[in-house]
Amino acid sequence: MRFPSHMDTALEEARAAAARGETPVGAVIVAPGTGTIVASAGNRTRELSDPTAHAEILAIRAACAAAGSERLPDLDLYVTLEPCAMCAAAIAAARIRRLYYGAADPKSGGVEHGARVLSHSQAHHKPEVYPGLREAEAAALLRAFFAARR
Repeated sequence: MRFPSHMDTALEEARAAAARGETPVGAVIVAPGTGTIVASAGNRTRELSDPTAHAEILAIRAACAAAGSERLPDLDLYVTLEPCAMCAAAIAAARIRRLYYGAADPKSGGVEHGARVLSHSQAHHKPEVYPGLREAEAAALLRAFFAARR
């Protein structure tokens, strides 16, 4: 029997985003000591008419509100797609402890591709980064979503 992981929850959020017509990206913020999910979200850029309403940003906003702080140093973020530069900057600003992500994003990624925000010398905080978690599943979800729109 396979037990659910936090990436399962992120993938559920991504599937819910796709069902809303949003790019299927999901994010979950977790307290690693207890495994408690503090916040989770899927993309809502179209629904909210907000280009910043990426899953990571929405989850960070909710976790900060719950914590009553702009810093989340004891929390981990799981996201189905490599964060873009905007989201990577928000992850650094929030002082997220660890970042786990699924599919790489060679076109728009901001962690290991493109701007590489978290490894830049001016980054205020550099979380531990663990790429490729459930990568094949996350990538397949994105490919299916975009193939259906072509």
